[in-house]
Order: sequence, then structure tokens, then C-alpha cells
Amino acid sequence: MGVDNFVNWLRDAASTLHDNAAYLTELDSAIGDADHGANMDRGFQAIVAVLDESTFASADELMKKAGMTLVSKVGGASGPLYGTFFLRFGTVLAGTSSITPEVIGEAFKAGVGGILQRGKAELGDKTMYDAWAPALDAYDAAVAGGSDLAGALNAAAEAAAKGRDATVPLVARKGRASYLGERSAGHQDPGATSTTLLLESAARTLA
Repeated sequence: MGVDNFVNWLRDAASTLHDNAAYLTELDSAIGDADHGANMDRGFQAIVAVLDESTFASADELMKKAGMTLVSKVGGASGPLYGTFFLRFGTVLAGTSSITPEVIGEAFKAGVGGILQRGKAELGDKTMYDAWAPALDAYDAAVAGGSDLAGALNAAAEAAAKGRDATVPLVARKGRASYLGERSAGHQDPGATSTTLLLESAARTLA
């Protein structure tokens, strides 16, 4: 696995988020600022512009640049959260001669750790972490069971989708949605949805 795999992931994620921008914004209009889709699309199109203009000697350099681009180009909560994810993800890859499924798992955990440090969310708060947490557990279980990277990423994406769906009945306890109190129940969390899209993209491109 090399830089090209991660370039493919970022490009595929950008295309997927562009195609789903209106859907993400529709979800966010119910319980947020109605800008999640537009913000994610803008941020990842900025990453694509960087990829079109630059080459990267290593995967960690690429992922850190992607993270910095999101932090600088995306407003609201999603830019800093996803930007921090990619920055931390890239840090784990630094100096690694062989990017194994175990290393990818550590990179995901570090990235999500950055999200938690910034967002202070817990499981059940109706945030993107409700998709990330089961995804990490499923990934680790798959690798521990001898799965290859493709199997582990697919397991993570499937678990994220279940976590995303499980946000619908929850009452939000973090972010703009928490202002709605009980009225936030019955709506799918947009951050958990974009997280699932990213992991489904990873499953298509990284393995």
C-alpha cells in the first residue's frame, strides 16, 4: 500500500460527498445549520485541487495536508473535526515502512481520538462518534480474526452504517442539534452519515 491508495481514497471520498451534498444538507437542515453537505463538499473539493497541483512523497505527508486543508477551508464543526482526524491519521503513518491492516487500524483510532479530543462527544450523543465507535470495534475484531484489509474495512463500513441508523431515535446531547432537545429525536445525524460515506469509500479504494 502506498501513496496512490490514499490519493484514490481522497478522490473517491470527494466524489461521494459531492454526490451526497444535498442529502447531507437536508439531514442537517432538520437538526443543524443546514450546511454540512456544502461544507464537506467544499472541503473535499479543496483537497482534490491540492491533489491536482501537488505530488506527495509519503502517505503521512498526503494525509496531513488533507487534514490541514479541511481545517482551513471548512467552516462549522466538520472542518476542524475531520481535519484533525486526517492529521492524526497521517501522524501514525509517519516513518512506517509497511502499512499493514494493523497500522491502518491504529491510524483510524488516532484519528477518532482527535475527533473526541476536539468534540468531547460520547457514545449516544447523536454525533459522528456514534458511527465511528462501532466501526473501530468492528475493524479491530475483523483484524484480530485474521481478516485482510478489505474485510476489515468492509466490516467497519457496515458497522458505521448501523451506528448511523441508530442515531435516528436519539436525543442530541452535543452540537447545534442539542439545542432542539427532544425534537432532535427522529432525525438521522448528518455527521454519522458523512462518516459512513468516508468509510464506505475507504472500503472501495484502500484495499
